Amino acid sequence: MRSPHSPSSRAVLPNRPGQRGHGNLFRPEVQGLRAVAVLLVLVYHLDPDLLPGGYVGVDVFFVISGFLITSLLLREVREHGRVSLAGFYVRRVRRLLPAATVVLLATGATALAVLPVTRLGDTAWQLFASAAYVENLYLADQTLDYLAAEVPPSPVQHFWSLSVEEQFYLLWPLLFLLWALLLRRRSGAAVGTGVLTAVLASVFAASLVCSVVLTAGGSPSAYFLPTTRAWELAAGGLLAVFLSGRGLPGPLRLPLGWAGLAAIMASAVLYDSSTPFPGYTALLPVLGCVAVIAAERSPGPSASTLLSTGPARFVGDISYALYLWHWPLVVFALVLLGRDTLGPLGVAGVAALSFLLAWATKLWVEDPVARHGLVRTGRGASAVALAGILAVAAVTAASLVRVDRFQSTEFDPEIHVGPKAIGLPPAQDEAWMYPSPVEAEDDVPRAYADGCHAGFDQRTPSGPPCVYGPEDAATTVALTGDSHSTQWFPALVQIAEERGWRLTVYNKSACAFTAVLVNRGGEPYAECQEWNRAVADELRRLKPDLLVTSSSAAGVPHGRAPGPEARGAMAEGMAEQWERVTAAGVPILAIRDTPRTTPDVLDCLASSTRDLSSCDRPASAALELDDPQELAVRRVEGAELIDLTDLICTEDTCPAVVGNVVVYRDSHHLTETYARLLADALGTRMDEALGRD
Repeated sequence: MRSPHSPSSRAVLPNRPGQRGHGNLFRPEVQGLRAVAVLLVLVYHLDPDLLPGGYVGVDVFFVISGFLITSLLLREVREHGRVSLAGFYVRRVRRLLPAATVVLLATGATALAVLPVTRLGDTAWQLFASAAYVENLYLADQTLDYLAAEVPPSPVQHFWSLSVEEQFYLLWPLLFLLWALLLRRRSGAAVGTGVLTAVLASVFAASLVCSVVLTAGGSPSAYFLPTTRAWELAAGGLLAVFLSGRGLPGPLRLPLGWAGLAAIMASAVLYDSSTPFPGYTALLPVLGCVAVIAAERSPGPSASTLLSTGPARFVGDISYALYLWHWPLVVFALVLLGRDTLGPLGVAGVAALSFLLAWATKLWVEDPVARHGLVRTGRGASAVALAGILAVAAVTAASLVRVDRFQSTEFDPEIHVGPKAIGLPPAQDEAWMYPSPVEAEDDVPRAYADGCHAGFDQRTPSGPPCVYGPEDAATTVALTGDSHSTQWFPALVQIAEERGWRLTVYNKSACAFTAVLVNRGGEPYAECQEWNRAVADELRRLKPDLLVTSSSAAGVPHGRAPGPEARGAMAEGMAEQWERVTAAGVPILAIRDTPRTTPDVLDCLASSTRDLSSCDRPASAALELDDPQELAVRRVEGAELIDLTDLICTEDTCPAVVGNVVVYRDSHHLTETYARLLADALGTRMDEALGRD
């Protein structure tokens, strides 16, 4: 809220020659630019093939927001000599919270009715994170969790961008508050915006550097962090400061506007999911948006004229509500259709419903709140914010209660026999299923909690090695490979305990034990290659009695397309790497990669407890990937292959549940429970492969 100040009690920026007025901040072409931004995002989410880089619409939103908020703050300082933080946040609450709360509550209620129980827990927490404007931090943490790689998108994950904005606005008005205090201390002296520009430019530069460095380093969390996105909002802010005192020459505006619009559209068409982003690639849409706004309104057939048309302004008016509604509708439609894509009719239906709900929200929620000033004071804003969070918290709690009711029974070795019952039908009752579909995703080897599975960025085994078993053990076994190797950790630990072995673990995410440079997300995985060299050196020093390895059959060398050639190159790299170890007299046992099931296997089990066989997958499909380890063992003397497929699949099918135990925790990893129950069979086949009795 603003308090009246007499001219003598505040510093007012003097008018400079050519300085622009601030009476009316409405810019119709900027409203049309909002329409461009939301339509890019909408088309991208409806069908990424239509506009593979449509996600840049969010970056356009960031620039627009930074520009408009900074313009308001500048006007407040110049007209009142101060910044009212209370007033600033009251306006933010009044503008954002009513519509956001309505969408969150509707989404949470629909999720309870539509989503499988396996997705409710994550969705519930994301609902609350979105209401608290920390959804981006939740998703950033999730991207760093290798075990969450296959978590399906929640219907509220698009709230990450709103969270970034609100976190940015914890800092931004404070800079203007300090600037206003500086002006007041100078007792009304003519002080320009040089200091302010320098400070804002520092925020811009620091954030841009952070964005470029983290994105280039392959950090998946870079997409969601406020530190990597602040520069985009700051770009709009710097533009507002620049335009507050001057405008661009008229002849420059017309080409600049069209060039900016072309840059935005080019990035939306040319970028795709493999483009490193945000980083330096985000400069194209960001600078394009800056150019469009800087061009302002110019005579003739300009970009601003196009963006100021009635249809563009209408979409701009409902852009916030349209952004809020479209993504939940996409997620729920995909669930109801049981498909990965919407199809033409689905696209049309979701788009139409998104526009209808957005228009209704604008008419019945946003406009009444703004028109009648329902949120005027800091106390009122706090009450609205608290009420919204509590309401969303209630929906979150209802979802978590439902999830809690779907928990597993206790593990019973007499009932949950796992592979001993391969080929026999499981009991047709969810009470016999262990772990429950809700808990199976988290049924992972304790090696992860122990810190014995290296993340993507780690290049060498650092610190004390991960060792299990007595120091004076007569036999030392090493385990290395990717997560498909770590999934065998429970069985190997049990074998080691029974036989008095010492087990040392050297596993790393998505890193098969091979000498070739492998691919990760379209980029060379140099960290893996360095890791494997260091592990080979460590194994030659340690000289274990046996090395066990396994890896995903889906891995390919960088620069190669999946297929027979890639499989051969991968096998050659494995053979080269393995020979570095066998040359030191260490035998190698490779465990064939596990068959693959469907990505929605747990969702299927949660909704098909009376017909579990409907969640099985044909063996031919589950085993369609050839394992390069099979070729590698033929080339390396001292290497043997162990195949446990017959204890996971029958001749015709790969069941989702065997012996009342859930086999998979995702599409390609065994649950810890099922892997542990394979310990006896694994030990026997290890002895057979090594020629031991």
